[in-house]
Amino acid sequence: MTEDAFSHPTSRLALEVFRLNGALIAAGDALVAPLGLTSARWQVMGAVAEARGGLPVAGIARNMGLVRQSVQRIADQLEAEGVLRYVPNPHHRRAKLVRLTERGAALFEAASARWLALADTLAATFAPGEVERTAEVLQRFRGHLRPPSDDGEMP
Repeated sequence: MTEDAFSHPTSRLALEVFRLNGALIAAGDALVAPLGLTSARWQVMGAVAEARGGLPVAGIARNMGLVRQSVQRIADQLEAEGVLRYVPNPHHRRAKLVRLTERGAALFEAASARWLALADTLAATFAPGEVERTAEVLQRFRGHLRPPSDDGEMP
């Protein structure tokens, strides 16, 4: 008997990751809503904060697996609200770097504090090292995936 697409172990992992992504977005939205944020805005801010020196919009999109146009729209909104700012990029004249403003850094810090409280609660439900091992497996899994070629074939 052959396995169907849903019973294959890799398919089960992929489907669970999709479900986890949805649950993380919903939980993140609820967590940061009191701060006037959404998961998408928080995610963009997090990519900028992690980069420290700033990133171009395309770099944020690439690092987070997002669509560049969506990141651009969110970054523009956050800039208009004084959360992010665009600064010249010494390596590329047109692709400005995105950085957190002082207000943005404080907002990200507040969101991070809320997240860390939840993260501690979640981590306590797992055996020591289990979350780290899971993250390592997911990172390796992601590393084996490449964008499909123009004809839709995976390399």
